Amino acid sequence: MNIRRCGDQALLVDVGDTGGIDAVLGLYSALSDPRPDGVTELVPAARTLLVRFDPAVIGTGELVELLTGTEPVPAQAMRGELVEIPVYYDGADLAEVGKHTGLGADGVVEMHTAAEYTVAFGGFAPGFGYLTGLHPKLHLPRRATPRTHVPAGAVAIAGEFTGIYPRSSPGGWQLVGRTEVPLWDPARRPPALLRPGTRIRFREVR
Repeated sequence: MNIRRCGDQALLVDVGDTGGIDAVLGLYSALSDPRPDGVTELVPAARTLLVRFDPAVIGTGELVELLTGTEPVPAQAMRGELVEIPVYYDGADLAEVGKHTGLGADGVVEMHTAAEYTVAFGGFAPGFGYLTGLHPKLHLPRRATPRTHVPAGAVAIAGEFTGIYPRSSPGGWQLVGRTEVPLWDPARRPPALLRPGTRIRFREVR
């Protein structure tokens, strides 16, 4: 674990290549409930955790000591809220994904709905969650040529992640389906439906 300063009110914890997303999520979970006094925000990413703090409440040295001594929660012990997402599996790339994986379109749907996913971190757009737990057979690269327009609610896969576009935008992920569930609602508290640690299951809608 490598801890670096980010300005005078944040530390960046880098778990390194060996720890990966599970280590970040484990540390995030250990620090979230309850959040230590003086820690104002936790922002997980693929291999780092940004820890923002109030220096009037906790000093940098004290926080480094706290982080170093924190035991990450094991992946199997994380039991975040479970959210079910109904999906119409009619994405523009579904047939190609089925051909590339050898699973066929129906096999892709079966495999995608069989797993339970966890929101590892957010990014790209408000409400977008990078979901881990995708079967290795569905690990595919992004499209060679990104689309200039991906509709809101598109369910997609890229690399080791699956995710849902919260709003229309350009994008290069492989589109396998769509959902009508709103992922980002400024009037909701919190606005994002998918937050780090949230567990996700996809259900096929015909």
